[in-house]
Amino acid sequence: MSLKAIVYVRNPPSLEILNQLLLPHETIYESVTTVQQGYEQINQMKVRGAPAIGIVAALSLVIDLQIKLQTFINNPNALDSETLNTLNSPSSLATFVRNSLDHLNKSRPTAVNLFRTSDILWNVTNSGIKKNFDSKQIIESLVDTAEQMMLDDLKDNTNIGKYGADFILRTGDKKICVITHCNTGSLATSGYGTALGIIRHLHDQGNLLHAYYTETRPYNQGSRLTSYELLHDKIPSTLICDSMVSALLSSHAYNSSSNKVGHKITAIIVGADRVAKNGDTANKIGTYQLAITARYHNVMFIVAAPSTNGIENHQITKVRVPPEGVKVWNPSFDVTPAELITAIVTEKGVIEKEKGMKEFDLKKFLVG
Repeated sequence: MSLKAIVYVRNPPSLEILNQLLLPHETIYESVTTVQQGYEQINQMKVRGAPAIGIVAALSLVIDLQIKLQTFINNPNALDSETLNTLNSPSSLATFVRNSLDHLNKSRPTAVNLFRTSDILWNVTNSGIKKNFDSKQIIESLVDTAEQMMLDDLKDNTNIGKYGADFILRTGDKKICVITHCNTGSLATSGYGTALGIIRHLHDQGNLLHAYYTETRPYNQGSRLTSYELLHDKIPSTLICDSMVSALLSSHAYNSSSNKVGHKITAIIVGADRVAKNGDTANKIGTYQLAITARYHNVMFIVAAPSTNGIENHQITKVRVPPEGVKVWNPSFDVTPAELITAIVTEKGVIEKEKGMKEFDLKKFLVG
């Protein structure tokens, strides 16, 4: 069973989020009962990954409302007048929802899924107002919607895993070695993952020989988070430095168990934060150079997309590596040209470029 970073229960209402800042040294789930606590989880990067951010935002809103509603039913005297008004008046509830969504949107202004989530929940609220729903009915609609978003994301991820694995297996290889970058698994989604979902599916089907994953400097999402997931799921894997990928492709993969060169790498699989209409892809810094080396070594480069700290004495501390005064260039993302991408895997299927083309016709695929 894959790792769960978001644990939600409807009755009695409960939401716990795995604090990713403490990984891989400590596994601590933190309870979220209010919108403000959800904001802090996202803003402090205790939760990360576009899908997961959107889901935590939605669940923090509905868990807040569920707890308020439960208290209203069982002990209304425990509530202040403003909360009582919110639960008695649909228009006041709508104001609370709007203010809450605006606040959550500020927690991570670059997360597109967060704003999409906000729009969906606001539309549900407006729909309830138009249908003359009372506050309880609107809250129930919001809860149903948030839960469905979580289920839909998990379904999308499993579809990506299947489509991506099937596409790779078209090479005829039955035992696959792959490389991945950053963290694109359960920690970044509702569960299973996108690029890591493809790796999970290959493993579940008995087709994965070995997965290699990069440290992903400078934030080390690979060495901290992907390593945690792969070990948790007992997926055969090896951590490598970002600068080792070309050497690994050239040597056709190092076998850690025998200390010898092993099977060739079939594919490099990464996620994406944005995909342009022509297929250019924005992702974690370092992705572009992986695509270049994949092209040189004739290895498939696959994009899966639907959307320095250390621990010392159990305290998060900053660790300085270069001397003080050194100038640093530290971008978070880079763009990989569509020309270097073999295929883009979505929950709807695999998109390939038409013969002789350097760009993808994504509009045609999405409309279809």
